[in-house]
Amino acid sequence: MHCDPRFSRVREVFERHFADGVELGAAFAVYLDGELVVDLWDGVADRRTGRPWERDTPVFAYSCTKAVTATVLLRLAERGLVDVTAPVAEVWPEFGVQGKQRVTVEHLLSHQAGLPALEEPVPVEEFEDLPAIAARLAGQRPIWRAGSMHGYHALTYGFLVGEVVRRVTGKSVGELVAAEISGPLGLDLWVGAPDDVIARAARLSAGPPPGSETGRGDGAPGAPVGAATPSGPPQYPNGGIAVAAQNPDSLMNRTLGNPSIQDLKGGANNPVILRAGWPAAGMVTTARSLAAFYRALLAGELLRPETLQDAIRPRVTGPDQVLLLDSSFGLGFMRPGMTFFLPSATAFGHTGMGGSIGLADPEHGLAAGYVMNRMADAFSGNLRAIRLMEAVYRSI
Repeated sequence: MHCDPRFSRVREVFERHFADGVELGAAFAVYLDGELVVDLWDGVADRRTGRPWERDTPVFAYSCTKAVTATVLLRLAERGLVDVTAPVAEVWPEFGVQGKQRVTVEHLLSHQAGLPALEEPVPVEEFEDLPAIAARLAGQRPIWRAGSMHGYHALTYGFLVGEVVRRVTGKSVGELVAAEISGPLGLDLWVGAPDDVIARAARLSAGPPPGSETGRGDGAPGAPVGAATPSGPPQYPNGGIAVAAQNPDSLMNRTLGNPSIQDLKGGANNPVILRAGWPAAGMVTTARSLAAFYRALLAGELLRPETLQDAIRPRVTGPDQVLLLDSSFGLGFMRPGMTFFLPSATAFGHTGMGGSIGLADPEHGLAAGYVMNRMADAFSGNLRAIRLMEAVYRSI
């Protein structure tokens, strides 16, 4: 492990989480002005076997994937292969039905398309057939008029954006990540993991009972149950979240639960999910590689500076129709708010179900990644990541 002496308090927080029993296995990495200053890992990768978490242990990072997928599409936009302001139907003609003729690629990237949930249950047999799932969405009518409001497209974001990528390149998001991001940068980061990576990946695990800081099922997605506050555990900002979380027919649960990962043995630990490469929630990575992805973004190695600056410009800020919280999104990137809680207004990135997070802060020259295998009780704003990032900011 490595920790620059300037960041000793970060190591103290990381170690305290294990001493207090709120971590099972985890890793945290930070780059400052391009230099790796924190690279920590500890604990158990699989509590069934006691297999230790090692330097290169990868783990499923849920929606941290979305920022990587957005980067893939924005790279295509830089080449003139897709216009983010143009209607999706220009590259995907079958999409332009049921009132979706004016839905733009920008609407997809910023959760404004009105297609947060699939109407019909997706059978397990289709979980790895991403074009088939996208075709289901192409035939749907939006819940709201695109651009009139926004709501977190937890899973459909990836099927929609991924199909645009496939239509203009003939390749999947995962293939382009491997060829243009992970390969050239030497990252342990996959959107759709190969069998050898699956074999050594950490296994997601339940924490203490729901209501504590870390409880949630064995890798299967749970409903969001609150947002973090700077001085305490996740709170309910309004009663609607609690009600929606308990209602299987709520838009929140329909959005988070279809395709139903819970239909597979082991939930997100099942090789079907790790291999499928869902572009909204299908990334397997290490903390160091997740941080290095954001380091490369800040360095202009993946996107032109002007492209990145435009991508992180908030397109929507305010009430989220799915999460029932205020959220803020650029083009595929979260901005600070109730669903992306950071002590800096200039940061951008994305959280993942259970507690993982990847981010960059151009004002402070920071890039960070946190991954773990003990699932948090909160959809976003996991206290472990918040404490670590607060320690980072105090250190600089």
